[in-house]
Amino acid sequence: MMLFHPVLFSSLLTALFATGSHAAGDAQTPPPAVSPKVIRLPQRLSDGTLSVEKALQERRSIRQYKNLPIALSDLSQILWAAQGISGAGGKRTAPSAGALYPLEVYVVAGKVTGLSAGIYSYNPRTNELSRIAEGDARAELSKAALGQSPIKNAAAVLVFTAVYERTTGKYGERGIRYVHMEAGHAAQNVYLQAQSLDLGTVVIGAFPDEQVRAVLHLPEQERPLIIMPVGKR
Repeated sequence: MMLFHPVLFSSLLTALFATGSHAAGDAQTPPPAVSPKVIRLPQRLSDGTLSVEKALQERRSIRQYKNLPIALSDLSQILWAAQGISGAGGKRTAPSAGALYPLEVYVVAGKVTGLSAGIYSYNPRTNELSRIAEGDARAELSKAALGQSPIKNAAAVLVFTAVYERTTGKYGERGIRYVHMEAGHAAQNVYLQAQSLDLGTVVIGAFPDEQVRAVLHLPEQERPLIIMPVGKR
């Protein structure tokens, strides 16, 4: 029969109790939550309550917003209107020359319910946002865009960028014109969708490209074209 030395046995019990106490403490203090880098967006609405005719009649450029958050579902709907998938083969809500889709959409989120403040890129194929940077960058983006106040006061800001080579590779220099036409189509979609959700937006095109590129951490081949703040009227 094996016998325990009383001193050794006492030391062993002390170690076991110390370990158990530490484990219990860990259980009561879970690690801080980390916001996911990829956010699955809510499914879009397939039918609204405002007709296209009424949205066209009431659409205006809105530059002042209430200091209130917008819903993640509303942001999702606006992103879908901008560049979402609307048909077989990856067809999108805005027409694109040769279905080449040179546009990318970014979100600078500040006050969106269910979404941490940060800079995100939109993936229309998966209906997801991918976080590029954490933290509220609205004021920084506003400063980069000549200090225009709608950018820092909106709940969220959409930025359209273009990879011109996707279109000019097929159409040559004239493809630049096609890219700009497409950006206009997408921006009007955002206007009309925002109107149907009782939100306000405005197209902003006055900004130094390189300063906006730096804030958004854009890849070298992307050029910013349009900034659209979105907020409660």
